[in-house]
Amino acid sequence: MAKSPSSTEPAPPAALAGDLRIALGKLSRRLREQVHPNDLTHAQKSVLLRLDRDGPATVSALARAGSVKPQSMRVTVAALEAMGAVVGKPDSTDGRQTLIELTPGFRKALKESRAAKDDWLFRALQAQLSAAEQAELAKAVTLLQRLAEF
Repeated sequence: MAKSPSSTEPAPPAALAGDLRIALGKLSRRLREQVHPNDLTHAQKSVLLRLDRDGPATVSALARAGSVKPQSMRVTVAALEAMGAVVGKPDSTDGRQTLIELTPGFRKALKESRAAKDDWLFRALQAQLSAAEQAELAKAVTLLQRLAEF
């Protein structure tokens, strides 16, 4: 990690950017270690997270959101259906369309996975950071959220 010239001067923006990227990468890896590994591809994870966040969607809508061709998205969705992670149901407003949604079993597994990560992070915060540092981190989280939405 880049060190600032003095404890009162912040690190230069380029060094801060590199330090932030490295720290977030390490934290992401530690969080992934808290659950059982799976064989999901990046495209599959993207679809599952989108369905979890935004709710049911057609293959075409998922393809647009993922900037891929509908044919490619059909392959991704078919693999997720074979795993039991998603299911297709007729659209109640347009019977010609099929809406893809998370299965109850996968939704439960996702909830358990997130709980394991949250539990690890909670314990790490309690063990490694003072109350003042936790308050400082809470402020930093607000800034990180703003960066993520840029």
